Amino acid sequence: MGVVGDRIGPVRFRDRFLQGESVEGSVRSPILSSWQRSRLLGLSPDQSELPFEQDIDLEGPLLRAAEPVLDRLQAIFAGSQTNISLADGHGMVLARRFGEKSMLRRLAPIQILPGFVFAERFAGTNGIGLSLAERRLCQVYGAEHFAERSQASACTAIPLRDQLSGHILGVLCLGYPYTDADPALIPVVRKAAEAIERRLMDQSSAREHGLLQAYLDAAHLARSGEHGLDGHPVAMVDFLRSELEQSDQATLKEKATELMSGDRRAAAEVPLSRGRWVTLVSRPVTSAAGVEGVVVEALLPEDSERHAPAPAHPHAPAGSPPPAFRPRLAPDPDPASVRARGAPPADDPAPAGRVRGLVLVGEPEVGKYAVAARRRLELLAEASNRIGTTLDVSRTAWELAETAVPRLADFVTIDLPAGVLLGEESPHPTAEMHRTVVHGIREDCPFYPVGAQVSLRPTTPHMRCIATGQPVLEQDLKAAFGWIAQDPQHAELLLAHNIHSLITVPLLARGAVLGVASFYRSQDPAPYGDDDRSLAQELAARASLCIDNARRYTREHTLALSLQRSLLPRGLPEQSAVEVAHRYLPAESGVGGDWFDVIPLSGARVALLVGDVVGHGLHAAATMGRLRTAARNFAELELAPDELLTHLDNLMVRLDREEGGDGPDSASTGIVGATCLYAIYDPTSQLCTMARAGHPPPALVRPDGAVSLLDLPAGPPLGLGGLPFESVEIRLPEHSQLVLYTDGLIEDRHRDVDVALDALNRALAHPDRAPEDTCQAVLDAVAPEHPADDIALLVARTHAVSADRIATWELDADPALVSEVRAACVSQLNRWGLEESAFATELLLSELVTNAVRYGTAPIRVRLIHDRNLICEVHDASSSAPRMRQSATTDEGGRGLFLVAQLAQSWGTRYTTGGKVIWAECSLAAA
Repeated sequence: MGVVGDRIGPVRFRDRFLQGESVEGSVRSPILSSWQRSRLLGLSPDQSELPFEQDIDLEGPLLRAAEPVLDRLQAIFAGSQTNISLADGHGMVLARRFGEKSMLRRLAPIQILPGFVFAERFAGTNGIGLSLAERRLCQVYGAEHFAERSQASACTAIPLRDQLSGHILGVLCLGYPYTDADPALIPVVRKAAEAIERRLMDQSSAREHGLLQAYLDAAHLARSGEHGLDGHPVAMVDFLRSELEQSDQATLKEKATELMSGDRRAAAEVPLSRGRWVTLVSRPVTSAAGVEGVVVEALLPEDSERHAPAPAHPHAPAGSPPPAFRPRLAPDPDPASVRARGAPPADDPAPAGRVRGLVLVGEPEVGKYAVAARRRLELLAEASNRIGTTLDVSRTAWELAETAVPRLADFVTIDLPAGVLLGEESPHPTAEMHRTVVHGIREDCPFYPVGAQVSLRPTTPHMRCIATGQPVLEQDLKAAFGWIAQDPQHAELLLAHNIHSLITVPLLARGAVLGVASFYRSQDPAPYGDDDRSLAQELAARASLCIDNARRYTREHTLALSLQRSLLPRGLPEQSAVEVAHRYLPAESGVGGDWFDVIPLSGARVALLVGDVVGHGLHAAATMGRLRTAARNFAELELAPDELLTHLDNLMVRLDREEGGDGPDSASTGIVGATCLYAIYDPTSQLCTMARAGHPPPALVRPDGAVSLLDLPAGPPLGLGGLPFESVEIRLPEHSQLVLYTDGLIEDRHRDVDVALDALNRALAHPDRAPEDTCQAVLDAVAPEHPADDIALLVARTHAVSADRIATWELDADPALVSEVRAACVSQLNRWGLEESAFATELLLSELVTNAVRYGTAPIRVRLIHDRNLICEVHDASSSAPRMRQSATTDEGGRGLFLVAQLAQSWGTRYTTGGKVIWAECSLAAA
């Protein structure tokens, strides 16, 4: 702590602060904020003059309530150097007490006389001023005081509130030498403040008892037992107590409270349960002590009418439903009736013969506080339903603002760090605030616009609430120098729009700072109070949890989407069989396991693949990646579509068994399968072989514009195990478009699947469009506005290899024919203009044909395909495949395939229903 002499603790930091150095993080946040405000106010640490008021109301309710408590505190601290002060809500000292009487002779007048004002704007950092600024118990030690005169002392101060309204009426402050600081002082000060607040409440109860007595005297109803229950000023006639249900009694009291808060004569018809109704009437009443209040009575119809509904209008037919609660203002009473202290005036709306019963009596302000409290509860209940309806950070912030306007605030701004908007926790939230929400009763208020970066100075209420973790209330923005210093010109514009009061609340959840919400008031001339601050804090707390949930979801969604996109093809491979375009659209509610792939195969063929893993989130994306990798590996084995799906099905069964497990620690992920569609297109024959596993059938757009869904056997979804798949072979005319998609494109809870398929057919009925344009047209016409599932779309326009770019020879298993094939091959390459490739191709083809003749089975067919590369294929009827091995120096054979591997860009074997094909591709560029 320290004082001026020891040069440690706050003294050193205070000197550094006064020299303009940064001491943030070294001094308590409320103290540093107060120092900064004091500097902005132009205060000097060595100034000794304070405003002094000579007119002190010694008969005021605060002083009357506090005097016995002050005397008790003086007795407790007798003989000590304790200075006990009572100040009003503006910081003016009303009374002082001293533990040691000799202090009166030693202290300066500013420390002993009532009337000096210790508000922060005059005295700088001190107990009374800081308690009013922070609106809570505060302690100031030694050099934490801004003024030099207070450096050797410490103080503990606490606000005194009206328990009904929550308004701060004054401050109780204990001052003492800094060496006498003791944590035990805090409970003493709290108990003393509670005692003063209870005595203030007792004064209010005495006033209400006086009003009740005035009513009873005027109405000649002073009978025993009608002064209310347990001393409360509420009395209800026997009918209201015995015959009405609890809900009806609560309704009457609620409506009576609204009438009482109106502070004038009025009447209202209140419908009750079972067709009954009661008329409430409010009238002014004045107690013998001169306290003015309002009494609310219930006027009951006669027994024969109690169950008959009152007509809504004098001309309404009998038996029409009872009107909803609506007060009818009656003429103001004349002075004579007021002087009669509650006597019924001549124009009493109660007709003769109707029963009259007291419902409520009290001061109008009490009714206003009760109505405000009920409305706050209603707003909190509404907030539970309105805030957090989505898992979107920005939308959740908007819902907080929409809930608060106009019932709590006229304008709301919300600033969030950029990291929070992206789903991360921001390491420096105050350095990267972005205006996320501006919402209010009008759109002409010149707040910083949405999207603007907001740089906050330490003196602003926004930074103060973030630093302390507590809401900050600025009742008068014209005197909020820290707020004005942020941007004086901007503050002047806001004040010109009659914005006069502010509450800033930090958005905190699970220890992380998510942003700050600011509530501004302009239309209501009354400034914000502590009840408003508590309400704003409660709203912000609920919104903070929802924002944090949305942030965490956004983070997981972003991670899953990043993983999903990293596992999808980053680019399409080079191939000439089809012209391909694709789209991937993630779901709004979570990333799923949809994927697609384009895989070049031997013989100029291409494989098209679309799949959908059950579920959403990181695990679905990871499972998708495993399936896609497995599918590519199986495709490299040149498996037929039905065989490939069988292998994927077995893989899914193993994955489900491994991840589901049977042990006690196993936890099912919920992913039990996937759907898939696999197609292989051969441009040399224009045949497409397809099989599907529970996947939607593909659409085919023929060159003439005819659109159809291909009738493929559905097959079971992957993961069921043991069920067969079936392939179908279809001839596709050149320039046909094959459209593969996942079910997210056509399935939507707001639309029938048949409607979606009709829209898909219409969108595809344009064969002249490029695949890219087709993709966009399909998404625009068919995709749901808010996709609940991922959408993967693959559009492939088929091409064909012309007959003049294919050469085929058939031969018997005769070694003598190899030379003829070599010669025919060289001649064909010359016709294609590939003379430079002739030598390498001749050697390669010689080895392949010799192997087929020597080890294969007739018939043998040789095929050359002039595509992007030169493809050599040798087909025979044998199912045994050659393998490359390391040959010893003494071996006479075994070097043929090694030579093929050196000459070819790639080579391999694929099996057919009639045998096998050994193929090799030679790069034309390399040639």
